[in-house]
Amino acid sequence: MSIETDLASLIPHAGRMCLLDAVLAWDATTLHARSSSHALPDHPLRTAAGLHAVHLAEYGAQAMAVHGALRDRAQGITGVKPGRLVSLRDVLLAVEFVDPLAGSVDVHAECLYADDVGAQYAFRVEQGGRLLASGRAAVIHPSQPTAG
Repeated sequence: MSIETDLASLIPHAGRMCLLDAVLAWDATTLHARSSSHALPDHPLRTAAGLHAVHLAEYGAQAMAVHGALRDRAQGITGVKPGRLVSLRDVLLAVEFVDPLAGSVDVHAECLYADDVGAQYAFRVEQGGRLLASGRAAVIHPSQPTAG
């Protein structure tokens, strides 16, 4: 999958805020994605000091969104389901900044619970097999107003 086509159509982000490059594997409960966007000098979340590891939670959240959308598509549901990140728990940051020269990052998401109202996932982000960040995140899907 390329970020310009499939991934961008799966999440409500656009342009440079689509942080994932590819989905390497996924199943009913897990997703493994890869990204090299952390190394971009014009990364939308980067400061002069670099990309702070706290922003890896956004990589995890996008992996969650992609996984949910892929699960929906597998059930014949199309379109992007709006979601709001409402909670981050047990977040561990093993580094302060992401090394732009150490290669791509691997983003793993595991669905712990999901229904029509929301989902809870565990995520972890690694670089070269080294853990950079991990935690749990919850998202809610606000109900859509009906036309009429």
